[in-house]
Amino acid sequence: MMSLKTAVIYNSCNNRWKSCTNFTCPSGTLQIEPPPHLEDNTTTIIAGGMPVLHNQILFEHPLNERTRTLLRISHLFEQFEFHLAGSSQWQSRAALQALLDISSILARADIKKDMLKQLEQQQKSLTSISSNPKVDQVRLHQVLDDIAKMIDRLYSSGRQLGGALRKNDFLKSISQRAPIPGGSYEFDLPQFHYWLNLPHTERVMQLDDWRHEISTVQETTELLLGLLRSGSVFQQQTALKGLYQQNLDAKREVQLIQVKVDAASLLYAEISGSKHRFAIRFLESNQGEHPGQSEQDVPFQLKTCAI
Repeated sequence: MMSLKTAVIYNSCNNRWKSCTNFTCPSGTLQIEPPPHLEDNTTTIIAGGMPVLHNQILFEHPLNERTRTLLRISHLFEQFEFHLAGSSQWQSRAALQALLDISSILARADIKKDMLKQLEQQQKSLTSISSNPKVDQVRLHQVLDDIAKMIDRLYSSGRQLGGALRKNDFLKSISQRAPIPGGSYEFDLPQFHYWLNLPHTERVMQLDDWRHEISTVQETTELLLGLLRSGSVFQQQTALKGLYQQNLDAKREVQLIQVKVDAASLLYAEISGSKHRFAIRFLESNQGEHPGQSEQDVPFQLKTCAI
């Protein structure tokens, strides 16, 4: 049985708050409602990105390559959004580099095929509970409609996502110099130097146009990670002498591990695992020294996220 808990999500693309799925399958409720307010102890999840917790640190670890790629893409889009809001040349540089990094990922992996597969899995899972009288049919159909639209957009997109960015000669010249330390200085890339000296509004418009080329990737990533992260609820656990291990149910495809630990503990979680089992070690953060595993029992919260 899979249960989903409502999570408060902030979509940085349209500056709106929304919440994600809350349902239990095959029997239970589905509620997708905007939060009435945010409180100090609210878990705030940037759509498709890393949750930001108050007085707690959240660690995430993917258990397959598909989820690992989604997390990396989401991370880079968050960087892009942050630097796009800035007015300096350095922030325009950083925003553009984030787009180039996303484009590089899209060139190496069959992202389109993987995204379509995951969307269709979600569509099948949600459709299976549509006859349940406890399900909020309006909310359910809203989510199914969003998934269907994303599937149509992906099918109608080009053969390679982000292909237009990789064919752009200006962007290619920057991408080729990026791996070289200091390789994007003005004497190496005078056209880039010229672009950086354009008015801020023009740079932002151009960056937003380039982002639009891969907007389907961004929105699909947000949707998939939002649903995945809401795929279960946190459970209180204890790591005996800093170590916790758990075998996974083969019938439930866990794709992401989330761990919340109090920031005051001065510990960080090192997570490793596969589709069969995972382990969490809580280590003492000693900058400059080899980290040691805690010798104390460590209370923490655990969520195993599955589609």
